[in-house]
Amino acid sequence: MKIRSLISGLALTLISGAAFAQTTAATGADAALAGPGITMGKTASGPLKYVNIQDNDLVTSKLVGVGIYNKQNEAIGEISDVVIGDGKSVIGIVASVGGFLGIGESYVVLDPSSIALAQDNSTWKAYVDTSKDDLSKAPKLDYSKLKK
Repeated sequence: MKIRSLISGLALTLISGAAFAQTTAATGADAALAGPGITMGKTASGPLKYVNIQDNDLVTSKLVGVGIYNKQNEAIGEISDVVIGDGKSVIGIVASVGGFLGIGESYVVLDPSSIALAQDNSTWKAYVDTSKDDLSKAPKLDYSKLKK
C-alpha cells in the first residue's frame, strides 16, 4: 500500500526534522523533543539536520502489520497505519478490524496512549484493553473521505 511507504517516509522526516534545534545529531526519544516536527508546506523551517536512532526506537515500517491483542491475548486487529497530526507527533494508530484476507475489514483510529507495545518471542505485539466486538463497533475511518 502506498500509504505505508508514505507514512514510513514521514516518520523518518519527522525524526530528522525534530533535530532542528541541535548542532549535533540528537538520539532516540530526545530527538522527538528537540524540535518543531515536520513543516507543513513547501519550504523547510531550517537547515537539514540528522538524528541517530537507537536500537530501542521503533520505526513505523516495523509497526505497520503488528497484531493487536486484548488482555486475554486474543488477536483482535492489526496496525495498518500511523497518523501524524499537523506534522508534529503521532496522534493516532489506525487499526484494521474484522474481515478476512482484506475483505470486509474496517478501520478505527486508536489513541496511541491506549496501546502498549511489547515483544513476544521476537515478535512485536500491540495490547489494548477492549474486546474484538467493542473494537468492531468503534467509529470507522473512511480513507476515501480523507483529503488527498
